[in-house]
Amino acid sequence: MRNDQNEEEIGASKRIIFTYPMVAQTDMTDQMKTEVLELCTNACEKHVTSNELAAQMIKEALDMKYGSTWHVIVGEGFSFDITYEISKLFYMFFAGNLGIIAWKCSPYGG
Repeated sequence: MRNDQNEEEIGASKRIIFTYPMVAQTDMTDQMKTEVLELCTNACEKHVTSNELAAQMIKEALDMKYGSTWHVIVGEGFSFDITYEISKLFYMFFAGNLGIIAWKCSPYGG
């Protein structure tokens, strides 16, 4: 009985880390969301040690596929307050602590 109780206490105190991609917020269509999710996952798996290279890879692919003026941040411990085009925002977590945000701005600011 005591061992079972100790195991439950240890299990309850362990921190849960998500190792799969988790979309936190998006207003994209389902097809676009799926494509961007796969793109972000592939970039982060390819550039494990360099968030800058992962962000660059994602931005270049989005610019090529959906037109220019995409912005991408890949990193840990950041917050954001942005203006973006409707249906062009994607925010996700990858491997537990890595945040990825991609958004498109109007090239004319309006």
